Amino acid sequence: MKESVLFEAGKYFHVYHHAVGSENLFREHENYRYFLQRYADYVAPVVKTYAYCLMPNHFHLLVQVGEEPDLMTHLSILSEEGRQRPKVLDEQGGILVHDFVMLQFKHLLNGYTQAYNKRFQRKGSLFLRFLRRKEIEEMDYFFRLVFYLHHNPVRHGFCVNPGDWPHSSYRAILSEQPTQLARSDVLAWYGSREAFISSHQGEADDGVEIAF
Repeated sequence: MKESVLFEAGKYFHVYHHAVGSENLFREHENYRYFLQRYADYVAPVVKTYAYCLMPNHFHLLVQVGEEPDLMTHLSILSEEGRQRPKVLDEQGGILVHDFVMLQFKHLLNGYTQAYNKRFQRKGSLFLRFLRRKEIEEMDYFFRLVFYLHHNPVRHGFCVNPGDWPHSSYRAILSEQPTQLARSDVLAWYGSREAFISSHQGEADDGVEIAF
């Protein structure tokens, strides 16, 4: 089961999630903006984000979990702000990486659900029960996943080209505007902006395993 994979410091993961039933996660532009804002508040401080794609009823993330010293630093900041996370330390005071990262995702998803339910006057769960995740162990899969994420809107018929979809990392990677994405790392792996653009030509790759 994908949800049994544990987050580990320094490792890369494909994280993805889906709405319950036929529900949508995002109905209007403000929903996408608010989700990314909450992501920046809760999840971005504990992972490095390389790519993402938000679709009406699901989302995908390509992230690298922070190293333990960085996670401890952020935990200390939260404690200083009065937002302690006592359940993410072991008996020796070491950080429980998986528990901490999952807790941050939980805050993101729960907070977003509450705001979404209030906005659309609905009740109950918005997301499936388990946050799906798959460890990325090979760079070949990394490149195929970036391609897959950015082509997701094309595959589902929302646009013709990856750059036409405003709710993915494609534009941000090519932009010079400030971003929390690890843009320079992504472009360095591809070699150049031109190589990144060229790599996204063609039809979407079916070699990425997705199971909701």
